[in-house]
Amino acid sequence: MDELLSKVKSNLILQHDEDDDLLRSFITAAISYAESYQHIPEGYYSENPMPPTTEQAVIMLSSHFYESRDGSTGGFFADNVQAGQQVWHTVDLLLRLDRNWKV
Repeated sequence: MDELLSKVKSNLILQHDEDDDLLRSFITAAISYAESYQHIPEGYYSENPMPPTTEQAVIMLSSHFYESRDGSTGGFFADNVQAGQQVWHTVDLLLRLDRNWKV
């Protein structure tokens, strides 16, 4: 979690620690989304390595949660609904690469 926190903070260009607990909750939610989307057991990434594409998706989604806390926009740099949709589209494309496609 600490390594992911550091990467998310770098992505957000955050140098303070005041929002670390909030960021950890966003990272936890993003990991949970990744596991669900990829059809793998809950908690899988706490015991197994996370592929780089999934890690990037988690970083992007955590950053999106932080920048767009109301969930409706793309955040500070892209304050419109289409930008928010693009984040989700990109995250889903990254997560698809490591998805368990078994039925």
